[in-house]
Amino acid sequence: MQPLSSRTSTFTDSVIRRMTRIANACGAINLSQGFPDFDPPKALTDRLSQVALTGPHQYAITFGAENFREALSDKQARFSGLRYDPQKEMVVTCGSTEAMMAAMMSVCNPGEKVVLFSPFYENYSADTILCGAEPVYVPLDLETLEFDANVLEDAMKQPGVKALVLCNPANPSGKVFTREELSVIASLAVKYDLYVITDEVYEHIIFAPHKHTYIAMLPGMFERTIECSSLSKTYSITGWRLGYVLACEAIMERVKKVHDFLTVGAAAPLMEAAVTALRFDDAYYAELQAHYTHMKNLFVNGLRDLGLRFTEPQGAYFVLIDIGDFGYGKRSAKWTNDADLPDAKFCKDMAEKVGVAAVPGSSFFREPVDHLVRLHFAKKDETLMDALNRLENLKKLKK
Repeated sequence: MQPLSSRTSTFTDSVIRRMTRIANACGAINLSQGFPDFDPPKALTDRLSQVALTGPHQYAITFGAENFREALSDKQARFSGLRYDPQKEMVVTCGSTEAMMAAMMSVCNPGEKVVLFSPFYENYSADTILCGAEPVYVPLDLETLEFDANVLEDAMKQPGVKALVLCNPANPSGKVFTREELSVIASLAVKYDLYVITDEVYEHIIFAPHKHTYIAMLPGMFERTIECSSLSKTYSITGWRLGYVLACEAIMERVKKVHDFLTVGAAAPLMEAAVTALRFDDAYYAELQAHYTHMKNLFVNGLRDLGLRFTEPQGAYFVLIDIGDFGYGKRSAKWTNDADLPDAKFCKDMAEKVGVAAVPGSSFFREPVDHLVRLHFAKKDETLMDALNRLENLKKLKK
């Protein structure tokens, strides 16, 4: 048999989804894969029940049902001040995962480069490689979550760099990029004529005093920003897989074609039901922020009471916990498998012996970081309290 694709030969399975399987196998509380254990808004599920009886049940137009696109255009204008043309400047995708892939494939040629901040959501590196492009990594300071503007410029001015991926608020770090930081990124994107592909799925999960700024709003950025997002986190419907891409018409014409050949279109009944959510008033988003602020405070205060060191999240719903004191060591020169890394072994032990599942931080970093694990707190109070009670037994893992 001929060899399989060399482009994918270095891929592992998703470490996040792997930890979910481990959690399920040993009955651990799953704080690894980021999905809530509480219901979506009742108005949304009530509408879904109606749609199940009345339809639509056949294909929607490839780039998304018209009423969905119109509602999304209105919502985006309300929060960002930018009104995207629902006919020419948006496409509805099968989750933000497809949105990112369609955006990347629309921009990148084989042999070009894409700048990623490290730590990064694991899909970004894979998306880049699937396009035949090469990732270029810019580290965030683990204490301040800030980047060095000179290091960023050195990365962005490399020959062959085509785009930068910006996750804001960021997974896994919980960083919210300030307007000043975004202005630096924007000025460099304009200077070196680069696209900025954004992942803004956590745009409404922000913790005061931090605020979300859409980089597409900044001078010179609308025509070079490709915004990717989804309804998954804002409306607690991760299983619905409704995402979207927003961009100027010149870019969107290409994204629409790529999307058509990737998945044809998103689920028509789900789009029809989701229009209800896109029309929610401001009170919903205020309540959402208050809810997540409560969950964040409950969880990080519990971690603090346990004496654990962690990065305080500014947005999203993840916490990076420092496990350096548990004695699992650092990767050795003989390391060949990511499952053998110290943080991966710690996560496996924690799931099996403590009953809480996390994600090893090494899956998010280009640098050799083995002392962090990611937990998420998008859970009911009772789930988080149960997890914190179990985490009192972390001392069992000390070597």
